[in-house]
Amino acid sequence: MNIIFLQTCRKKKPCSALQSLKTLSIIYRSFCSQKLKQISSSKSLHKALRVLDIISPRTRDSTKTEVHLRLIQDFLQTDSKHLDSQKFNHDFTGTNSTFGSSNVFDQLLDTPVVDVEKLISMHHDLHRERLKVDASFLSTAVTSCGSTRNIRGGAPYQCLAIRTGFIANVYVGSSLITLYSKCRVIIDAYKVFEEMPVRNVVSWTAIIAAFAQEWQVDMCLELYRMMRNSMLEPNDFTFTSILSACTGSGALGQGRSAHCQTIRMGFFSYIQVANSLISMYCKCGNVEEAVYVFNNMHGKDIVSWNSMIAGYAQHGLAVRAIDLFEEMMKQRVKPDAITFLGVISSCRHGGLVEEGKVYFDSMAKHGLKPELDHYSCVVDLLGRAGLLEEARDFIKQMPIYPNAVIWGSLLSSCRLHGGVWIGIEAAESRLLLEPECAATHVQLANLYASVRCWDQAARVRKLMKDKGLKTNPGCSWIEIMNVVYRFRAEDKSNTRLSEILPVLDFLVDQMKTLGYVLEVHEEEVDDASHKRTTLLSYK
Repeated sequence: MNIIFLQTCRKKKPCSALQSLKTLSIIYRSFCSQKLKQISSSKSLHKALRVLDIISPRTRDSTKTEVHLRLIQDFLQTDSKHLDSQKFNHDFTGTNSTFGSSNVFDQLLDTPVVDVEKLISMHHDLHRERLKVDASFLSTAVTSCGSTRNIRGGAPYQCLAIRTGFIANVYVGSSLITLYSKCRVIIDAYKVFEEMPVRNVVSWTAIIAAFAQEWQVDMCLELYRMMRNSMLEPNDFTFTSILSACTGSGALGQGRSAHCQTIRMGFFSYIQVANSLISMYCKCGNVEEAVYVFNNMHGKDIVSWNSMIAGYAQHGLAVRAIDLFEEMMKQRVKPDAITFLGVISSCRHGGLVEEGKVYFDSMAKHGLKPELDHYSCVVDLLGRAGLLEEARDFIKQMPIYPNAVIWGSLLSSCRLHGGVWIGIEAAESRLLLEPECAATHVQLANLYASVRCWDQAARVRKLMKDKGLKTNPGCSWIEIMNVVYRFRAEDKSNTRLSEILPVLDFLVDQMKTLGYVLEVHEEEVDDASHKRTTLLSYK
C-alpha cells in the first residue's frame, strides 16, 4: 500500500506531495518498528525497494518532485541495508539521533517552503556516502576473485558495477584489470583500462603488471612513457612490474634502462626493486651486475639472498652459491624452502652429488619439509650424474606421489646417458599423468626407435596423429641494440635470413675444426611410408 501511495504522490504537485510525505513518514515509522520486531520478515522491505527502483530509475533526469522520492529511496537503501538492527532501531526511534530518519523527515516536512537546492545537496551527500561503501565492497570482492583466478565469480561484480555506476570508480576499475590479467585475459584487462575515465598510479601499475605477466616488455615501457606524460609519478611496484617483464623476456638493454629510471626516480634503495634487479640481471646473463646490486643493498631480506643464490645456480656457479649460503648462515638469516631449492639446484648444475644430498638431508634440521620441487631437483641431480637406477629408486621411495615434472626429469637424463629402458619407464609413467603431452610422445618414440622397436615407435607416432598432438617448435633469441630477435625452428620469416645462414655455416665449420663430431641418429617412423627422421647433434 505504501508503494502505491508513493506512486500516487509522483503524479501530484510538490506541495501536495509534501503533505503526502507527512502521512508517509508516520506510516513508514510504524512500518519500521514492526519490521524490527520481526527481522526474519525483511523480504517485504526488499521487495518495496525493488519497486522503488522501477518507479524511480537512476538513469532518468530528476524533477523537483522526484527529488523527494529519490531522497527517501537512497536513505532506505543506504541505512536499512547496511546498519545492524540495534543501530537501525536507535536511529529511527531514538530521540538523540544526529542523522536519523526522524531528523531528516522533520527537516523536510515541518518546513512549509522547501529549499530544493539544499535538498539536492543533501541527496548528493547521501549518494557519496553510499558510494564509498559500495565501491569499497566491489573492489574487495573483485580483488578476492582475482586472487583465486575466478573470472566467472568476478563477472557478476563487474555487471553490478556497471549497473550501479561504480564502474567509473578508479579502484573498482583497477581491481577488474588485476582480475583479468591474473586470468590471462589481457585484452579485456586493457579494454577496462582504456574505458576508465580517471586513472591513478594504481590503475597504471595494474595494466603494466598485466603486460609484464605476458613478458611484453615493449608494451610495458610504452605504458610507462604514457604514464609519465600524464604527469603521474610511478611507485616502486611500477618498476617492479617493468623489471619483471625484462626478466621474462631476457631484455637486458631495456632492463638497464629501467634500472637507470629507478635511480633517477629515487627507488633504487627500495628492497623489492633491488631484488627485482638481481633477478633481472641473473636471468639476462649478467651475473656480475646482480652481484653489484646485491653487495650495495642497504638491507637484505630472505628474497635478496634467495635471488642471488638462484642466480649463481642458474649460471652453474655452484661453489659461489654454496659460499653465499654459508655466509647467510653466519649472519643468522634463517633459510626457507626456496633457499635450499637454490642450493640443491646449484649442486645439480655443478655435478656436486654428495653435497646436494647433504643439503637435502639438512632441511629437516631447519624444520623444513621437502616439497615436490626439492625431490625433482634431487632426481635431476642424480640423473645428470648418470646415476639413473639410483634416481629411479629415489622416486619410488618418495613419501609423496611423483608428478609429471619428476618423471620428465628422469626421462631427460635417460636420453642424455642412453638409459633406454629406464627412460621408457619414465616416459610411460609421465604419459599416465599427462596423456596429452606431445613432447613425451616424441621422446618415447625416439627411445623405442633407438633400440629398434619399430612397431612400438610407430604405434606411439600413430597415437599422436590420432590425437592431433603436435610439438611446439623450439625458440631462441638474441638481443642486439636493445632489440630482441626471436628464432623458431623452421621459421623463415626473418628478412635477413640470407645473411644469417652463412654465419651459422661458418660456426658449424669452426665446431668441426675444434674437434666436435657430428652424430647422426636415424629413426624410422612408419614402415608403410618409409619415412625417417634424422637427428643431428655435435659431441
